[in-house]
Order: sequence, then C-alpha cells, then structure tokens
Amino acid sequence: MKLSLGPLPYFWDRETVMDFYHRLVDTPVDIVYLGEVICAKRRALRPEDWLELADTLRAGGKEVVLSTLALIEAESELSALRRVCENGQFRVEANDMAAVNMLTGAAPFVAGPHINTYNAATLELLAECGAFRWVMPVEQGREVLEALQQGRPADMQTEVFVFGRLPLAFSARCFTARAHNLPKDQCEFRCGDYPDGMPLATREQQDFLTLNGIQVQSAGTCNLVRELPVLAELGVSVVRVSPQSRHMSAIIDVFARVVDGRLQPEVAAHALEAYTQGGPCDGYWHGGAGMSWRGQPEPRAYPASAGSGKADTGADR
Repeated sequence: MKLSLGPLPYFWDRETVMDFYHRLVDTPVDIVYLGEVICAKRRALRPEDWLELADTLRAGGKEVVLSTLALIEAESELSALRRVCENGQFRVEANDMAAVNMLTGAAPFVAGPHINTYNAATLELLAECGAFRWVMPVEQGREVLEALQQGRPADMQTEVFVFGRLPLAFSARCFTARAHNLPKDQCEFRCGDYPDGMPLATREQQDFLTLNGIQVQSAGTCNLVRELPVLAELGVSVVRVSPQSRHMSAIIDVFARVVDGRLQPEVAAHALEAYTQGGPCDGYWHGGAGMSWRGQPEPRAYPASAGSGKADTGADR
C-alpha cells in the first residue's frame, strides 16, 4: 500500500507553496498530487511553476499527478483544463467529467474524489474511459468500499482519503468573500488570510464547517489511521493525506510508519492528536454522521480553529 499527498486545497503565496513542496522531496510519501483544484482565480503559481515542482518531485523519486479543477465555470477554465490534460509529461487526476471526457482514449488517469463514484457500473465506465485508479468519495464508508472492491475492474487501483479536512461541497459562490462582505469578482483573495480555511461555528460555539473560498470543508480532521490494516485487507492500493499548513512532514512520517509496519495504528492515532485541526472525525467510514468520532452519535465541541495568518511549513511544532 502506497501513501499519497493530495492536492493543496488552500491559497498560499508562491514562496510558501514552493518551499512546502521542496520539503516533500525528503519525506516518505510515494505519490504527490499537484495543481489548483478549488478556484481558477488562485494563480499564485503559473503552470510553469507547477511543472517545475513536478520535475523536482519526480527527480526525488515521487510519482507526480496533476490535479484538475473540481468545478468548471467558464470557457477560460476549459482552456486551462485542456492544457493540464494535454501536458504530455505527467498523469492527471480528473475531478469532473469534463476532464474525464478530455482524457478518454488519450492517457490513463486517476478518477478523483469529486467524481460521484458510487457503484460498480460507474467504476466500469471510468475504467473504459481510461482510469487506472479511482479515489473513493469521502462521504462513503467501509460497507460501500467492500462492495465496490468486489465489483471493480481487475486492473483498477483504489485510493482512500485517510487524513485531513474533508472536502464536502463546491459552489459558484465564494463563501470567504461573502463573509467579508465582498463580491466574488472583487474578493481581494481573502482566502489567502486563512492558511487552513476559515472556521465556521454554530451559535452554540461548536466547530461546524470550514470555509475555503468556493469550497466547504469539515471542521474536524478525518483520521482513519486505525483503519489502515482494514484498508490493506480490502485491497486498497493508496491511502491519501491532505495538506495542511503545519506538521505535514510529521503526519506523513506517522502514516508511512504504519503502512510499512513500524508503528501500531493505536499508537499512531495518539501521535496524530497533536497535529489534528478541529478535533478528529471518522463518522462517514462507520456509516454515521461525518463529524462524529468513533461512532459517537453527536459531534463534540472543540476549541475554535486558528484564524488568519501565514502558512507555516517550517519545522514541526
């Protein structure tokens, strides 16, 4: 079983992004997904910058995959999507059906977690289009995975999201801009003020969601480290952790040691507590409310997440 790092969901400045990925060269992650998935307005990095990072990571022994936008809203975004799909150097993670259509018959691709892959017939269709790996949508759980693993095409790899804030929904509206009373077209890139998203609490002061531009994420951090042995038994090929602004190298190291058998999952779960934003959650995996933890029927209240500030990708603290 391999370990992957999903695409960066947040808007960081160019220097921070470049530093973040250069540090990954020396980490035990096997696969790195690169590119902008959330908002086409986020252009801190040029296409050439992403390709430069891809070359650096590949030279460091990583498998590199370029990820596409999850929500296409304009003709210009289709043109950018086409450039990614036709890059000719790296495989692509398709996060909507426009990308699947462009990649069909052209190159093997990864069907990302934002594709609604809920049954074996969809897996078969994606395989016919050229998908060699699919990422299970985060709202699915163990029972669904077991069924799909039994019905998946023989050569199809399976990847499961195991750590990070859950990507829940996308909208044409920018929630972060609206929270600052700004129109989307004049957002002033306020999402850049929140290196791990903008926390949203209920009136009872429970962490509820995280706003990330046009994306809504979970408030808590999905943590399936205890389930890695089960995922291996189910034939999962890749487990994915999602980037956050701090402690990323330590998180990758913990998961890598569990994957290769050097660390027990229960010990790893305790180690990850120090790196978990907004408290842990695993409800979807168990067939319950996504924000619940280890089968608890009601969400727990946690201290509010950090507010604005610059992403810190330096030494783990």
